[in-house]
Amino acid sequence: MRMQRRHAGVASLVAVSLALAACTGGGGVIDVGKGLCREVGDATAATPEPVEASSTSDAKIGVVTDVGTLDDKNFNEYSWIGAQQGAASIGAASPQAIVTANSADYATNIQTLLDDDYNVIVTVGFALGAATLEAATANPDVHFIGVDQFQAGDDPVAGAGLDNYESLIFNEAQAGYLAGIVAASISQSNEIAAIGGSGTIPPVVNYMRGYENGAKSVKEDITVHLKYVSNDLAVAFNDPTTGKSFADQFLSQNPDTDVMFQVAGKTGNGVLQSVVAAGIYGIGVDVDQWISLPDQAQCIVTSAEKHLSMAVREGIEAFAGGSTRAGNVFYGADNDGIGTSPYYQFDGNVITDEIKTAVTDAFDAMAAGDLDPCQPSNLCYAGTEDTGTD
Repeated sequence: MRMQRRHAGVASLVAVSLALAACTGGGGVIDVGKGLCREVGDATAATPEPVEASSTSDAKIGVVTDVGTLDDKNFNEYSWIGAQQGAASIGAASPQAIVTANSADYATNIQTLLDDDYNVIVTVGFALGAATLEAATANPDVHFIGVDQFQAGDDPVAGAGLDNYESLIFNEAQAGYLAGIVAASISQSNEIAAIGGSGTIPPVVNYMRGYENGAKSVKEDITVHLKYVSNDLAVAFNDPTTGKSFADQFLSQNPDTDVMFQVAGKTGNGVLQSVVAAGIYGIGVDVDQWISLPDQAQCIVTSAEKHLSMAVREGIEAFAGGSTRAGNVFYGADNDGIGTSPYYQFDGNVITDEIKTAVTDAFDAMAAGDLDPCQPSNLCYAGTEDTGTD
């Protein structure tokens, strides 16, 4: 099934991967809250192995994360894994990372890598876009890879017109649309939700608007709540305690909600904790969160994925191979840049063959350019959303 194709590495050249032990047994209904979750059986997620690359490339690779941690089980971590995979693939030294503690430090952290003579710098997240563009403009001999950083310009592909700056752009609306199909198909109450970190971040809004449209493609009258946690990015994406309390409060006010999609990074990990406590279905974001959050796996039906590790790795490989990319580099259904995760213990019971076929058909239609996930209800990102509202 093309939408579930995995992109963990490049065969034996890559030492970093996310491995999954066999899922055996389980599948029984868990008697918590609404009782929709299911036992996962004996399943564990392996920790990525450290890279031991032979030095066949002199590329010096550095990473600046968005606010958060390298072990956020999500956006920062999987972009970091992609940098490690890329270094291993080209035979470069293991990359180094600077973890951003405060958004005011973006430019300073990038400059630290420049001062240490790094010639490939990966910056993670939409919020680093301005600082990355400024650094790339001032340092034409350094190659910058910006994750989720759309470059504005007269040509949407060429972007800012810099030869040394590539932006990895994912079609979140497509991945969200697939998640919406799943959510509407399994909802018993006809009421579902998505909790986003901040309505000021375009990828978050695109995920959620795609989710809304995908759900309504299945059930036109379904209620889809779209809520945002905070415009303070540290709270929006790096505060699982707030994520859980926000979701708990939402569910207390909307008790019929039985499927919740998290689009809030590490804050969203707290949203999934709330999902488990309520015994409802959860949908993860960006990566396969069934693997990355084993404590919540009993309720995670699938995840809307951006193949972050693959995209970062490919950017590093292109640089080392002399075919450096520039401008906006797009990842979507047409090149397996997005998708959904496997359904694990829900496959064959909650997730029927009919649902799987609907998701596959939608993926193929988007890959062919025949389905726009931003239609019919609302455009995707068209400006700042109202935090905390539908």
